[in-house]
Amino acid sequence: MRTKIIIFSLFFLALLTSCGMYKKTGREVSQNAQERARQNVEQGKGISIKGLLNKDGNTNYQFSSSNPMWRATLETLDFLPLSNVDYSGGVVITDWYSDNLNNSDSIKISIQFLSNEVRSDSLKINVYKKKCNSTNACQVKLTESKIKNELLEVILVKAKTLEKNAKTKK
Repeated sequence: MRTKIIIFSLFFLALLTSCGMYKKTGREVSQNAQERARQNVEQGKGISIKGLLNKDGNTNYQFSSSNPMWRATLETLDFLPLSNVDYSGGVVITDWYSDNLNNSDSIKISIQFLSNEVRSDSLKINVYKKKCNSTNACQVKLTESKIKNELLEVILVKAKTLEKNAKTKK
């Protein structure tokens, strides 16, 4: 019984003395609410009446229907099943596709939008090729095929046409 009390006392003493071993972490927060609110507004974490009243009118809303690169890409890939389409993330990914002639080979296309401008460097296109053998063991690799260049060319031509049509409508 006495040994249990000694062990418990040593354990409790170790707990009490270890409380001051670690440095204080985290950020210093002011106790003054007005100062915290001012700091949050300065850091862009809050709103102010001044910020609400100073509207500059330069708000630029981007919708997928108004982006010619996006529309041209979807029109170009309309024959493929799409697995992921995210306008806000700027990504279009197709599902695996193979023609009826060769079921062991299939491709997957990933298009990333780097800019809304109609330019060749606004898109990053990756073409993946999957080759499966008779036991369904598949190998996937990134290819530099002519499909990539043809897709880029077709998308750019369609995007330029869509952009030109949109300007003539205005």
